[in-house]
Amino acid sequence: MKAHALKSLLSLALLAHGAAAWAQSAATAPATATTARASQPWTYKTENLSKTQVDALLANPSKLVIIDLRRPDELVKYGSFPAYLNVQLKALPEVLDYIPKDRVILTVSNRAHRAGAAGDLLTSKGFKVAGATGSEDYREAGGTIVKVAPAAPAPAASK
Repeated sequence: MKAHALKSLLSLALLAHGAAAWAQSAATAPATATTARASQPWTYKTENLSKTQVDALLANPSKLVIIDLRRPDELVKYGSFPAYLNVQLKALPEVLDYIPKDRVILTVSNRAHRAGAAGDLLTSKGFKVAGATGSEDYREAGGTIVKVAPAAPAPAASK
């Protein structure tokens, strides 16, 4: 179980842009009007962060862990931040031992609802959660989201 949990958590995606370059681009990105959030009411204790709040977190990448709760196909379709841990919400309780407790956590999903639920769970387990964001909300507010390449197919087994 632990090996599977570690494999899930360590589907760490480090994209071509480094975290420092990302922080710089976020700091210089033009601000745009915030669009309306998804129509579902926010029912989580975890704060739903604005683009400005997310950008402030991204400016200190050495103090931040981004946990993206979306499925791989959603990451490919919508993109994500340049460095993140990918674990789905249902698997999160199994991988808590692998998440660093010395960093602030930003949870991410498409419209922040899974991220809000994850933030509440992580907070209840003693993690420092800054808040949740939706990658689509962030992008619509003028934030930069990086395209995620689909995973390479597994090599064919020799017969």
